[in-house]
Amino acid sequence: MLFKWRYAICGRVSSKRMTDMVANEISSFQICYSEIALTVDLIDNWQWLCDWTVLSFFRFTCAVFAERKKDEDLRLLKITSVVNNCVYTFVNLLLITMHQETPQLIQILEKTVSPDKNELEQASSFLEQAASTNVLGFIKTLSEILRHGGNSPVARMAAGLQLKNQLTSKDPNIKQTYQHRWLSFPDDIRSYIKKNVVGALGTETNRPSSAAQCVAYIAVAELPQHQWPDLISTLVSNVCQANSTEIQKEATLEAIGYICQEIDSDVLVAQSNDILTAIVHGMRNSEPSNHVRLAATQALLNSLEFTKANFDQPTERNYIMEVVCEATQSPDSQIKVAALQCLVKIMSLYYQYMEPYMAPALFPITLEAMKSENDAVALQGIEFWSNVSDEEVDLAIEDTEAAEAGRPPARVSRHYAKGALQYIVPILLQKLTKQEELDDEDDWNPSKAAGVCLMLLATCCEDEIVPHVLPFIKENIKSDNWRFRDASLMAFGSILGGLENNTLKPLVEQAMPTLIELMYDSSVIVRDTAAWTFGRISEIIPEAAINETYLKPLLESLITGLKAEPRVAANVCWAFSGLAEAAYEAADVNDDGQVETYILSQYFEFIVQRLLETTDRLDGGQANLRPAAYEALMEMVKNSPKDCYVTVQKTTMVILERLQQVLQMESHIVNHNERSQFNDLQSLLCGTLQSVLRKVTPEDAPQISDAIMTAMLTMFNSNSCKSGGVQEDALMAVSTLVEVLGEGFIKYMDAFKPFLYLGLKNHQEYQVCGTAVGLTGDIFRALKLKVLPYCDEIMTLLLENLGDQSVHRSVKPQILSVFGDMVLSIGPEFKKYLDVVLQTLAQASQAQVDRNDFDMVDYLNELREGVLDAYTSIIQGLKGDGPEPSPDVLVLEPHVPFIVQFITVVAQDVEHSDGTVAVAAGIVGDLCSAFGQPMLPLLDLEPINDMLGQGRRSRVNRTKTLATWATKELRKLKAAASAQAVAAGGGQQTAAPAAAAAS
Repeated sequence: MLFKWRYAICGRVSSKRMTDMVANEISSFQICYSEIALTVDLIDNWQWLCDWTVLSFFRFTCAVFAERKKDEDLRLLKITSVVNNCVYTFVNLLLITMHQETPQLIQILEKTVSPDKNELEQASSFLEQAASTNVLGFIKTLSEILRHGGNSPVARMAAGLQLKNQLTSKDPNIKQTYQHRWLSFPDDIRSYIKKNVVGALGTETNRPSSAAQCVAYIAVAELPQHQWPDLISTLVSNVCQANSTEIQKEATLEAIGYICQEIDSDVLVAQSNDILTAIVHGMRNSEPSNHVRLAATQALLNSLEFTKANFDQPTERNYIMEVVCEATQSPDSQIKVAALQCLVKIMSLYYQYMEPYMAPALFPITLEAMKSENDAVALQGIEFWSNVSDEEVDLAIEDTEAAEAGRPPARVSRHYAKGALQYIVPILLQKLTKQEELDDEDDWNPSKAAGVCLMLLATCCEDEIVPHVLPFIKENIKSDNWRFRDASLMAFGSILGGLENNTLKPLVEQAMPTLIELMYDSSVIVRDTAAWTFGRISEIIPEAAINETYLKPLLESLITGLKAEPRVAANVCWAFSGLAEAAYEAADVNDDGQVETYILSQYFEFIVQRLLETTDRLDGGQANLRPAAYEALMEMVKNSPKDCYVTVQKTTMVILERLQQVLQMESHIVNHNERSQFNDLQSLLCGTLQSVLRKVTPEDAPQISDAIMTAMLTMFNSNSCKSGGVQEDALMAVSTLVEVLGEGFIKYMDAFKPFLYLGLKNHQEYQVCGTAVGLTGDIFRALKLKVLPYCDEIMTLLLENLGDQSVHRSVKPQILSVFGDMVLSIGPEFKKYLDVVLQTLAQASQAQVDRNDFDMVDYLNELREGVLDAYTSIIQGLKGDGPEPSPDVLVLEPHVPFIVQFITVVAQDVEHSDGTVAVAAGIVGDLCSAFGQPMLPLLDLEPINDMLGQGRRSRVNRTKTLATWATKELRKLKAAASAQAVAAGGGQQTAAPAAAAAS
């Protein structure tokens, strides 16, 4: 039987191996290979057949060919129809076999909910084998089981789940593969399956509907391809017809909701009116079923992105808002929550239209929701005002940018948050007092949401929030009730980020003694919040944290806190991170720009020792304590002055010893949990090693580099480096060593290069590949000409990555920048790669993206920045460092017009980034200095001059500096051109009288 088949081969075979297998199959039929070659091309259209099935198909087809070959009139032109007939005959045989297996499949599906572990595993194994053996027959049969009301509810539900799992996946790549596979199925069989799943809507007794998910995921594959055109009208009809049952309307609305949630909103814009008609029909007060109203409200939530045209129309907008606001008054809490979620999303998407609804509806509805004892309802009320604050912060930024550019803003703030402060802040403060003593730190509740909302309100309203919060803090900071002490602390820490410094500083200084006292509170939650508050203070107003008046008692309380419960100790670690940076930033620097000493110097060794002890705590796995402690240790070392260098040296050896010990532990790992902890520890040690290495002097680095590199190579060879995170962190540690050793790293290059190349080839984990690319640039910069023996291999890998579609797009701009590092390192030796690199840069410079996709616009700017970066490095590398440009730079002359044209394209792009302006300005200056006067007519263009003017006004120093320098270089050329013109004109004037006299 079909289900009993086993793979003849493992995984998908290569095309060559398949060709060999087919050749062996056809040899016994004496069929011309040229005839079969067409068959091979045709079978590419049937990729849904697994390898075993493809081989069987070839056997079947070859037998038919052998029979047909007896007919002398057979022509190659007929082969297509022969093959297709074979395909359909073969598929039908498969489907007939599958149909015979249906009773067995139903039994297996019913066992997928069995409490018996063995039955569960057997069922899972059977279903996996069925899907891998004949996926089309499997899906078809599942749709029949789902459709047939006579099957048990469990079998139908399981059939729907299995069918859905063959249509989609959480992994985007697998999901795309499944969608392509579905579209490759024969049209008639797809239509049959679609008919089954749509017909199953409203026939199930389970909630939610399995059929609804199947309909949705088929739609997600087909609708973008302009297939299944009657689906939306069918679904709308299901909801709006008078004779539709409650369960049918509910399941159909679920399907609409799933489609809207999963599909690109642009696909459904043309059908938004029909979809909204069905949704609003289901949301009406007159709808008797709460199940239908809930499904409709959730569908609306998922459809809001593509209803802009409806919100643009006042009449339609009013009706939608009326229906949603009515739904918020439903006695059913699920409907109420879903309707409030709609209001939250509407406020984000359509803020500019909300003024008529705010006072009469939105404000009272959300205020009432915030007060609710139902946590789910209260959370949405709080979330609404968090979103309002977020939106108005963005609008304030837009307003500032518009003012600087001398234009009116596209949208203006209505200052809803400021107007509502006096009403919503008291509710938020009350919610802060509702915390649970034993709540899970990951649980989201109204108390935590209120703290976040206060932060956002403070950022939005700034000092205006103080009078609404300060009385509560003063009244409750020393309350007998720990909940009120904690709430006042949380309120204090939450508002810090939005206040002006002259308001903030006296508040914090006045509160410091009480805050330090609360670090010893009897309540672990209060101590936790106090430690978090110190972290906020160190980050937001560091001068208060390192005030000598309070520093010693503060440090004592924090050191004590490192021994407290993990949640408290983790926040103490964060506080130390902030203190270290604050102290370093406030310290005086010497003539060499280095910090000799700072306010923490006398405590430095003691703090570092306590942090090292904290990293070794047995409960370090709780509350993210161990990573927090290592992070604090990194910050202490990173921000250490020269008089703490001895401690840094000791810490370096401790970290190195720990890394060596950890690497010896790998053979003792027995389970997945231990492996995960082991990998995490290696990553933390690599990160800490980077921090200490950056502080090690060039004289000391070679003394420990052998031990470090030995440990790194051991790590690269271990199983742990199969984890992308560990591999990435190890590469970053090596990068720091390269930075510290400079040309001295060459001694490790032969041993290390295989692991560098593995990183460059790791396309699956693009962060690893990106880190390897960055490390390659570091190696070029450090080794300079010594890297020449490795350049050919590295260039080959980089070019392969640029051309490989499976390499993540974020890696490619980095590769282009590495070309620049390479030419700056090897100078004229780069000429052998110049043609291929310039060709690659030209191709990359012509990339286009969807301008409606902000992520792709950002990517385009990154790509262009990489191209420009490479161009400027090539110019500089070939020009040389001498007072006069090297003749080598002249090989670029034929390419200069194209480079200038690309700069002009960047300059004219209204969405260019500050980074692209900076690098483009740099190239303008480089072209002027490298090629001189001939550049003036090419570069003295309005778009380029406008871009340079924008760069000179930039807030980013690098952009401002480069734009100013490029402008000066252009002015030099203009001045030289003017001088030449004057000189030429003067010569002609003096020559004329002489000629006249001679005559």
